[in-house]
Amino acid sequence: MMDQRIVLWIESKFQGLADELSERARRRWAAVEAVALGRGGVSVVSAATGLAHTTIRRGMRELSSGNTPPNGRQRRAGAGRKQAEVVCPGLKAALERLVEPDSRGDPMSPLRWTCKSTRRLAEELSAQGYAVGATTVRHLLKEAGYSLQANRKTREGKAHPDRDAQFRYINGRVKAQQRRGQPAVSVDTKKKETLGNLKNPGQTWRRKGKPREVDTHDFPDPRKGKAVPYGVYDLGHNEAWVSVGVSSDTAEFAVAAIRRWWKRLGRHRHRQARRLLITADSGGSNSSRSRLWKVELQKLSDETGLEIEVCHLPPGTSKWNKIEHRLFCHITRNWQGQSLETYEIVVNLIGSTTTTTGLKVHADLDPGKYGKGQEVTDEELAAVNIKPSRFHGEWNYVIRPKP
Repeated sequence: MMDQRIVLWIESKFQGLADELSERARRRWAAVEAVALGRGGVSVVSAATGLAHTTIRRGMRELSSGNTPPNGRQRRAGAGRKQAEVVCPGLKAALERLVEPDSRGDPMSPLRWTCKSTRRLAEELSAQGYAVGATTVRHLLKEAGYSLQANRKTREGKAHPDRDAQFRYINGRVKAQQRRGQPAVSVDTKKKETLGNLKNPGQTWRRKGKPREVDTHDFPDPRKGKAVPYGVYDLGHNEAWVSVGVSSDTAEFAVAAIRRWWKRLGRHRHRQARRLLITADSGGSNSSRSRLWKVELQKLSDETGLEIEVCHLPPGTSKWNKIEHRLFCHITRNWQGQSLETYEIVVNLIGSTTTTTGLKVHADLDPGKYGKGQEVTDEELAAVNIKPSRFHGEWNYVIRPKP
C-alpha cells in the first residue's frame, strides 16, 4: 500500500520546483525520485506530481541512455502535436486574408466590418472548413508578426508650408515679451465634462472591494448640464486661471476668462504691463477666423488699456499649445477616478491641482450665459483697432486701445 507520507513529501518538493522546471527537467526530476524510491516509485511520484506514468518512464529511459534532445528541445524532433498548418494546409494563408488591411477578399464579408477578435477569426475559419480554435489563431498571428495595437495619433494631415516658421515666430515673440518683463499667456478650452455620477477614467485609493459606484450609462442629465473649463496659463509665472463655464464655449466666454485672469491675477503679477501676448489655437472659441474673438479682445483692450498681441498656432497643431502639457494634463491626472457630479466639485478639483515644479491653479465658476451664433457686422469688425503682422497677419496681430 502506498505510503501517504512519502506522497506528501514528494508533492511538497514538486510544488516548490514546478514553476522553475522546464518540461524535460520535470520528467527527469520525477525519474530521479522514482528510481530513488525503488519498486513502486513510479506510482508514488505520479500520484504526488500528477505526471503520467509514461512521462516518468520516458525520463528514466533518457537518464539511462544519456540521450538528450538536440538544440535545447524539450522533445525529440517530430514529437508532440502536429502544427496547425500541417494538419490544415492553407490555414495561414486563409487567416492572413481575413486580417489583411487592404481590400482583398470578399467585400461583402461581415468580418470586414466587425472587430476581428481571435474568436471571430476562428469562427470564420471554421466556416471555411478549417478546424481551428481561438488559441491556435492567436499563435498563428504571433508567428506571422501580428500583435494587438491601438490607433496612434501621428498623422496631422497636410502641414502648412510655414508651420515651422510660425513656431519660431511665436517662440521669438514670447522670449521678447518676457525679456521686457511683459506678460505672455497660453489659452485654450479643455474638454467639456458632462456632470453627474458618471464613470471617470483612472483609479483612486479606496477600501478593497469597495469601488465607487457610478451610473451604468453615461447619459447626460440636462438638469445638471456640462462644465466648460477655459484656461489661461501664465508662461512666466507657472500659474494658471481656469474659468468653469455653464453655457456655451464662445469667443465671448473665452475673452471673459482672460478678463477674469487679468483682474484676479494678471494685473497684480504684472504691475508694469503695457502689452499682453496671447498664444492660442487657430480654431475653437479663440479661432483666428472668429470676428467675435477680435471684437471682444478690442473691448478688453479698451477696458485695461493694454495692447493685446495675439499669435495663433498653425492649423492642426493644437497639441503643441503650451497649456495642454503645462496645465490640462495635470488637471486630468488630479481628477482621475472622481465623479464630476457638480460644478463645485469640478472647480475644487481644478483649483487643487499642483505639480512638483510649483504649478499653481486658481479656478472659479463663470455663471454667465454666452449665446451661440452672435453675428458681427462688417462695420463692427472695421472698428477694431487691429494691426496685422507682416508675417502671416491672419495668425499674428496686435489690437490696441481705441483713441
